[in-house]
Amino acid sequence: MKSALFIWGGWDGHHPQETAELWAGILKNEGYTTEVSATLDSLLDAEKMASLDLIVPDMSSATITGDQEKALRAAIKRGVGLGGWHGGSGDTFRNNPDYQYIVGGQWVQHPGNTVDYRVNIINHTDPITAGLGDFAVHSEQYYMHVDPGNEVLATTTFNGDTDPWIDGTVMPVVWKRHYGQGKVFYCSVGHYLTDFDIPEVREIIRRGLIWATR
Repeated sequence: MKSALFIWGGWDGHHPQETAELWAGILKNEGYTTEVSATLDSLLDAEKMASLDLIVPDMSSATITGDQEKALRAAIKRGVGLGGWHGGSGDTFRNNPDYQYIVGGQWVQHPGNTVDYRVNIINHTDPITAGLGDFAVHSEQYYMHVDPGNEVLATTTFNGDTDPWIDGTVMPVVWKRHYGQGKVFYCSVGHYLTDFDIPEVREIIRRGLIWATR
């Protein structure tokens, strides 16, 4: 039986507790044992970390101590997976480049705030996106600084309505990568709880978390 730890905190606007509990329940239905924690000190429990197969941070704008970050890096290097979405994983620990190196990206802006945009599946054979088509989203469209080493599975294109100089910019939305022996999955959709009601978003994140699991 696989084990997943969901850690929530940071900015309340991303509903971290609700989303962590939502996805802990989804993985529990997949046969996982899941734990939801409100403290990064969970990372300092050596016995717990040794038993984990997946860590999911949901901590927009949060901070992390040196010891906590060292424990997280060590666990993923050993093979524990990391998965997440939106600001919970892509805009947390802003002042920690080592964490950004793990995730493969960092949020920098969402032009126009809540807008209508499309997500385009560009890899139709990967198990995370296979069988899924392009889909529409009404939410924050994340503009991110991303690692060129990511394996990108889906993208979005900015129209420049708010910032004309980014018109036509193609931005990764879903990617996967490795860090040491660990697998890392990220999806930038997920600002509102209702974003997870979009069938494609829910399925991509479900598959992505399962893929990242050790």
